[in-house]
Amino acid sequence: MSSAHLPQQPQSGAAGPPPELPPVAPHASEATRLLCAGAYLDSGYRDRVIEDLYLDEQRFVAPSLGYDAARVLAHALRARRQELLWAAAVIGLWVVGLPLSGGLLAGFLWPSVFLALAPWIRGRAARPPLYRRIPAFLLRWWGRIVFALYLILTLAAGFGAAFEEDSSYDDYGSYGYGGSDEPDFTDVVVPAADGIGGLFEPWQAWFAIAVFALIALCTAAQRNQFARALAAELSPQRFPDAAGDPAERAEGERFRRLMHRIRLEQHAPLVMYHEARPFCGAGAAYDTWVLAVELRPDEDKPQQPLSNRAILDRIRPLLEQLRVPAEYAGPGVRDRLRRLEIDECVFLPAEGLLRRDQAPYGPQEFEQHRARAVEEGGEKRRHFLRVRVGGWEEELVVTVFVRVHTQGRMLMLEIAPHVLTPVRADFKDADRACHRFRNNNAFGKAVGALALVPGSAGRSLATLGRGLVYGWRLLTGGHAGALPDGPAVSVRELASAPAGSTFQEMDVVRYLRAVQDRIGNGVRLALSEAGYETGEFVQKIVNISNGAVHIGRVEGSTFAVGDHASASSSTGGPGPQKGPSSDGKR
Repeated sequence: MSSAHLPQQPQSGAAGPPPELPPVAPHASEATRLLCAGAYLDSGYRDRVIEDLYLDEQRFVAPSLGYDAARVLAHALRARRQELLWAAAVIGLWVVGLPLSGGLLAGFLWPSVFLALAPWIRGRAARPPLYRRIPAFLLRWWGRIVFALYLILTLAAGFGAAFEEDSSYDDYGSYGYGGSDEPDFTDVVVPAADGIGGLFEPWQAWFAIAVFALIALCTAAQRNQFARALAAELSPQRFPDAAGDPAERAEGERFRRLMHRIRLEQHAPLVMYHEARPFCGAGAAYDTWVLAVELRPDEDKPQQPLSNRAILDRIRPLLEQLRVPAEYAGPGVRDRLRRLEIDECVFLPAEGLLRRDQAPYGPQEFEQHRARAVEEGGEKRRHFLRVRVGGWEEELVVTVFVRVHTQGRMLMLEIAPHVLTPVRADFKDADRACHRFRNNNAFGKAVGALALVPGSAGRSLATLGRGLVYGWRLLTGGHAGALPDGPAVSVRELASAPAGSTFQEMDVVRYLRAVQDRIGNGVRLALSEAGYETGEFVQKIVNISNGAVHIGRVEGSTFAVGDHASASSSTGGPGPQKGPSSDGKR
């Protein structure tokens, strides 16, 4: 009886501190592997990746949290090249087969095109509206039925059957209703069967059947090629070896240049952003809130200068302590907080640059921006302490951006959590689908390939058409000389599922509660050590933790904002207290 493989568990009684967990390189992460596999599975996703990272080369790449966007692009380009080659081969078979079959294959073109249009009409939504679902259903089945009828007639012609005209027809029109050259509705819905045996020779019909057999072989070879890629360079065992990845060895000056730019920008602490999408790449916002509290001196403590840097330096050690497991737990702790990442990043607008390579990604330039941005509290240039937890093999990424600013004896604390949900289910099932295909019998593989033959002409024409449009845009779009712009989309966000599982949602809440609690404690300690009262700040943090923000006192410009905020504007005294009193005592 087989059992699931689990990594070897260390002994719980081992002495000494737990060893540091080796970091997983972004290019070797499970999220990167699944995104690369998705480039072969979904042509729509693949086109978006190529458009954002390769065609629109004036755009900066979005921060790649836990994955390597350059490697995803390499596989997207490779998958497109393969798809175009197979589409050209299928169209070539149709083009050669049309004249050699005496035009017999022309009757199969329309149902093939309709079969290819049906998925486009239905759309990509899991439950499309009825005005999409019904036409797609009718078009799909109409194409199948007409293709099947033509195929039956072709087989009959191949066996030498002759179809005689119905004896009920006379010289005055069908069934004696009068002569008319106008096509009947049935002439459009179903193919005419009369006279086909006299129009085509048997060998022409068999040639058409042979063309379909060759198209089925091309389809099977294409599916087998993808299955081999998943079992080889995209397998969990071989994927960490980026040097041996054939997609990375593609030629072309543009490819090499953009791969270098992406890898320079995607993990840099400097974030070039678009004004409408400042946190592009971090995922969906999750309970973003801003807290402001008045700095009131504590009469029992001496006053000390309080800067933004001093507060952040007080927060950081508390966050780093989350990596340390409990002493009694031993070295076998696997909690993802052990790999919690903390760094500082500076957001700069992309507007104003003339070239993409003018962005200040150098270490000295970044240090200058960080030193100025941490204290200035600017609107466009913003400094954040970035805390990241990559859970579930980097599929669930929780990022918390923290910004502190003191101005006019006020402390402003901004916390912007963002969550990247797991990768789409169909991308995660790529290994399962590959295993099922490779271990299927010959009959099952043949049936799967034959099922794709009816829509092959339409799909191949659409693929070549998209390739021509992309080539035209690449030649005439002028993207190489365009002004730089911030990222439009993130390839990781494009491949994210709408929501995670219950366990994953529990982990998100746990990570955020732990990080936010340490941030609140760090700010409170910084205030206390600098000689300021902490009671009002603690009260508001407690209210935020309870899902609401309560303003106990409104004096001057003191305010608090939250997703479920409630405010009391009474000036007669503090409102109902949910947390500690202003002096820190209950």
